[in-house]
Amino acid sequence: MRTGIFFEVSVAARRQLEAIVADGNTPQKHVWRARIVLLSAAGTGTSTIMREAGVSKTAVWRWQERFIAEGVAGLLRDKTRPPGRAPVATSKVAEIVRLTQAEPPHEASH
Repeated sequence: MRTGIFFEVSVAARRQLEAIVADGNTPQKHVWRARIVLLSAAGTGTSTIMREAGVSKTAVWRWQERFIAEGVAGLLRDKTRPPGRAPVATSKVAEIVRLTQAEPPHEASH
């Protein structure tokens, strides 16, 4: 089980986080990330943060750790992920196009 995590937020970082939360044009994912860090810095417990931000325990931990490692900039970017499916090979695409443009076999449709 994870023990409590403690960190301090500098005045400049706090201003940035509060501006993110207050700006109506900020993407909501950035707003709740900033709220998680602000609540954590205020000493709020994980259960309360989960309830107020509407996220899971692992999400709270993830954004606390990302803030500690990378600061405010780490909250404003998403990690890159590989695509879900491998792209279709060019040769396979060409074969499918060739088959659809050719005459159908005897008494069959495409």
